[in-house]
Amino acid sequence: MKNNEMHVFSHLEEMRKRIVITLVAFLVAMIAAFLYAKPIYNWLVRDLGDKLTILGPTDILWVYVMISGVFAIAVTIPVAATQAWHFVKPALKEEERRAALGYIPALAVLFAAGIGFGYFVLFPMVLSFLKNMAAGQVNTLYTADKYFRFMLNLTLPFGFLFEMPVVVMFLTKIGVLNPVRLAKARKVAYFTLIVISVMITPPDFISDILVTVPLLILYEFSITLSKWVYKKKLSTAAVEA
Repeated sequence: MKNNEMHVFSHLEEMRKRIVITLVAFLVAMIAAFLYAKPIYNWLVRDLGDKLTILGPTDILWVYVMISGVFAIAVTIPVAATQAWHFVKPALKEEERRAALGYIPALAVLFAAGIGFGYFVLFPMVLSFLKNMAAGQVNTLYTADKYFRFMLNLTLPFGFLFEMPVVVMFLTKIGVLNPVRLAKARKVAYFTLIVISVMITPPDFISDILVTVPLLILYEFSITLSKWVYKKKLSTAAVEA
């Protein structure tokens, strides 16, 4: 009993260590990004005809914090993944360790790709739709806080959704998922992705299609990758046997 308790405390201490390292990396990245928040802000609002409005002296501070936070998340993702890898490494086989470590750079790349898709494709499309709705009816006045919260809500979720292929590959590698399960869950996954697309896009068919199709392709691509990893895993197991 005492040995089990020591084993549990050892795991908890290791987990605490990994979480602390991740949080420190996030804070350092956020502070570094905050130093460049003003030029980043100017670049993000470069296409706006008018300057944004603030309603209080701290509004611009929170905007800079939001901008810095997104960049800090992008930097922290590979750090968090590395720390998670160190934590689960003792429970993985040597081949699984190498494979999992190789997935970490892809996490950062796919997160950036998802943010890019949200910002360059979805955000201007939705903003243009809403501007056209308000044209000639009301005076439009955007506050910096609401503008960037709106941008964040349309871009950040795609950063995480685009991680799907790498997560599926890793979970397939360690035996949690397989292509059969993913194929069986296709209807539920499709329905969930369609609901997400409809919720975050303007209420028109074209916008829904432009967002839904990439997400469905991403899911099918994840299944294909899962099949590849699964076949490779079975071949390795057969050779070892």
